Amino acid sequence: MMTAPTIDAGFGPDDKRESNEQAAGPKAIPLTIRPYQPADEDAVVDLWKRCKLVASGSDPRADIQRKLTVQPELFLVGTLLGKVVATAMAGDDGHRAYLYYLAVAPEHQRRGYGRKMVTQILNLLRERGCPKLNLFVSLKNPQVIAFYEHLGFKQNQMVSLGRRFRG
Repeated sequence: MMTAPTIDAGFGPDDKRESNEQAAGPKAIPLTIRPYQPADEDAVVDLWKRCKLVASGSDPRADIQRKLTVQPELFLVGTLLGKVVATAMAGDDGHRAYLYYLAVAPEHQRRGYGRKMVTQILNLLRERGCPKLNLFVSLKNPQVIAFYEHLGFKQNQMVSLGRRFRG
């Protein structure tokens, strides 16, 4: 069972656009965030596997191909010196958005890059007029829950249900 923390902060009319400036701290290499490109596929799949984001039975390459057909502008990569070290993928249905595949290479974590990726997604969603962002985190992953809570996400008292389609 998973809860679905959501965020409303930053989407109201009085909220200011969040800034990516100084997100990574003064000694970190600046993270360049850009839209995903097909040449990134191998590096992205490797990153997701290293971050343990690929669920058993999932095909990350198929996930990428599906995303490229729907709102590909909400699929971002973060690079350091040209190497993919971070990703974030979002989808907006007009009522709310969901965040998927937020990943930062383990050797580059705790430098503000995850926050920077989330901030960029929030800004893109705000520009679209999206009122809310949801995401899923396993209850077995308290460090990730704490990360999102630090960014202003709050846990909902909901249960996530899902069903896979066959063939």
